This record gives sequence, C-alpha cells and structure tokens, in this order.
Amino acid sequence: MNKPNLIGLQTFVTRETGRMFRVWIQTLGAPLISALLYILIFGYVVGQRIDTIAGVAYIDFVLPGIVMMNIMNSAFSHTSTSLYIMKWLRSIDELLVAPLSYLEMIIGFLAGGVVRGVIVGAGVYAIGVFFTEATVAHFFLMLLYAAAISTIFSLAGMLVALWAKNFEQLSLPSIFIITPLTFLGGVFNSIHMMPPFLQWIVRLNPFFYFVDGLRYTMLGISESNMVVGMTLTLGLIIGLGYWVWYLFKIGYKIRE
Repeated sequence: MNKPNLIGLQTFVTRETGRMFRVWIQTLGAPLISALLYILIFGYVVGQRIDTIAGVAYIDFVLPGIVMMNIMNSAFSHTSTSLYIMKWLRSIDELLVAPLSYLEMIIGFLAGGVVRGVIVGAGVYAIGVFFTEATVAHFFLMLLYAAAISTIFSLAGMLVALWAKNFEQLSLPSIFIITPLTFLGGVFNSIHMMPPFLQWIVRLNPFFYFVDGLRYTMLGISESNMVVGMTLTLGLIIGLGYWVWYLFKIGYKIRE
C-alpha cells in the first residue's frame, strides 16, 4: 500500500481553499447578502404576523434554517464548479497523473467545499447576531453538524460535476432538487403548521432532518427524531463517499 502523499494533498487542499478567497465576492459576499435579505424579509416582515414557534421568536426559529440553506448551497456549488471546470479545461488530466490516490483527490475537493460551507454558515450566523438572539445550545455539535452536512453536499456536488455535460446540467440539481427540498424542509415554518397529510411527506424529506438538526444545536428544540437524522447523515456520507470514489476509480467521464 502506498504511503499517503501529505505534501501533495496539502498543496491540493491549499489550491481548493485558496480559490474560494480569490473570488470572495461570489463565494462569500453573495450568499451573505442573500442571507441578510432572507433574515430581514422573513424574520421581520413575516415575523410580525407570527409571534412565536415552539416558544421562541419566529426570527430565531428561522435563523438555523437560513444558515443551513447557505451551508448546503455553498458546499455544493464549490465542488460541483471546481471539478466540472477541471473537466471542461481538461486540467483534470494533470490531477489524474499526479502522485495522489483517488481518496486524496476526493479529500482535496471535500476540504474546499467543507471550508466554504462552514465559513459561509458562520458568516450568516454572525449577521443573525445583529437581528436575532442567535443562541447556541450545543456549540461543538453545531460545528460537527455543519461540517457533516457540508461533506454531504460537497460529495453531491462532485457527483453532479462528473455527470454534467454542460453548465446548464450543472445547475439543474440546485434549481430543481436542492432549492425545492430545502424550502419544504422546514426552513421557514414548523412542521406542525402544515396539514397532517403533508407532515408525513415532509418527514420523508432528508433536508428536513438537516435543518432540524442544526436547529437543535442552536436552539435546543427539535421536531424530528435526532437518531434518525444522525443515522441518515452518517449513511449519506458513507454512501455518497463510496459512490464518488468508485466513479473516480473507473474514470467515469474523466478519462475520455
């Protein structure tokens, strides 16, 4: 078994994280401005008509969902764009001939996506401090959960980048899957505010467990089964991770 190429991995991780800061207006500035608008519109405009949910102010209730929404989008966008552009420019060939294992390549992409997701999430939380109570019930669990969800969507972004044949296909999952399921995952409302026949449908939505899990780490309240949520999160990391590794191994759409 070959020894880990720590220097090569460090170089690749530095490249991926550095790319985020080189275009910081797009990668960091844009989601923070978007989050500010969500907080102002849903927190204050809608919040004036909804007093409290589960004993907390409406704006405090929706903040974890807004944080999670930006974490998911940022992590997904980073890896999907980075890997696809390498395919498009054929610079992926340079990576494939580098002395890096497939696992090390995946870790390099993941590092960029996770770092971007966590930084954006922290930025949204910092904005929330000025408008909400922004409490944290379980700090280290919150960091772990944010990193875990960033990992899931970073892996998903890599799968989409491998599958996509053009930039249009690259954006389709975000438009037709991630955004709708996020809004239906309890970002701006409690599941108990929905009709009974829709509640069981929402509980089939994995995004509901992502949002509710972060809400528990911040507010200490949960509307889902935390064991189910954690099991789902771990299962997706393992399943998606193996899937990405296998596609790299067989050279799916990267050895053409």
